[in-house]
Amino acid sequence: MKKSMVFLLLLAIGMALVGGCAGSTANTQASDTTTLATSSSADGQAGSLNADGVQDAQHVQTGEVDRTGWPDRISIALMPNEHNPEVGQRNEGFCKALEEHLGMRVDLFVGSDYGVGIEAMRAGNLDVMLVSPMSYYQAKSRVDIEPLVTTLAIGAVPYKTVFFTQKDRSDINTLADLQDKTFAFVDPGSSSGYLFPKSKLVVDLDLDPDQLELPGYFFEAVKYAGSHDASVMGAYMGDYDAATAAATSMLRMSDAGLIDMDELKIIGETDEIPNPCYIIKTAVPQSFKDAILSFFLAYDDEAYFEQLYADPDMRFIRAYESDFDVVAEMQRVLHIGG
Repeated sequence: MKKSMVFLLLLAIGMALVGGCAGSTANTQASDTTTLATSSSADGQAGSLNADGVQDAQHVQTGEVDRTGWPDRISIALMPNEHNPEVGQRNEGFCKALEEHLGMRVDLFVGSDYGVGIEAMRAGNLDVMLVSPMSYYQAKSRVDIEPLVTTLAIGAVPYKTVFFTQKDRSDINTLADLQDKTFAFVDPGSSSGYLFPKSKLVVDLDLDPDQLELPGYFFEAVKYAGSHDASVMGAYMGDYDAATAAATSMLRMSDAGLIDMDELKIIGETDEIPNPCYIIKTAVPQSFKDAILSFFLAYDDEAYFEQLYADPDMRFIRAYESDFDVVAEMQRVLHIGG
């Protein structure tokens, strides 16, 4: 299928095209003030990044790299999560800067279903996608992909899931105390809000992952709050005896004045969870991958990182297969195949 059909296909299966990016052209100067952190030589020309052997922005823009096999446009899919629920509306400057860097049109799509994006990538209609840790393995089982970049932990808070209850619940102080209680996960499709905390419970309490959610096996009842914020608020208001959610979500809600952290107590936490990462199709030319990678690694627009990650000092870093070893272990514990 020709890439020109990507709009109809992705729009038909539930992804929204972010108009600001697709409406700009490769020859239009980026409107934001982003700079690429390339070194300078004595004559003032940009030098190479010296990171994974990738080329710098000027070389890409002036055609000093081999563009054989490059597509005439690139399509990228983003998925909102607990860190950046408005991801689509906050990427216009980023997208325009990428167009300028690559010298081609960038089509940015935002969806809510990782499976849709994975299928689009498998069909050859999507080049780059932002995926959750679990979705990384789902994508890898169906598409020949490789990790591109991820981010550092949000601010000073590692990306972990916490277990919590109301502060005055004297009967709940450890994970074992959750027995015969009403407990809320976030959503069965959430890595941080379901899979990782479930794995923690199974390992620490020697529980059967296939029976954990059955009423009366361990919990009195299991609920699914639907979002990290709803899970926090549910336990905060006493709708559940206890719940689980990303620690960053709890802190963000506290900073916004939605909850008083002093009214909650944390009774457990998971190990650190890999942050979402961008993946790219392995089949695209190496020079094309290098050009995209160089952009991510050098992108330093503080306003962008402040808006999406609440930290102007956040930056993209190289992602590696080994970053997701913890996901493979979680899959083994929960009897998840593929």
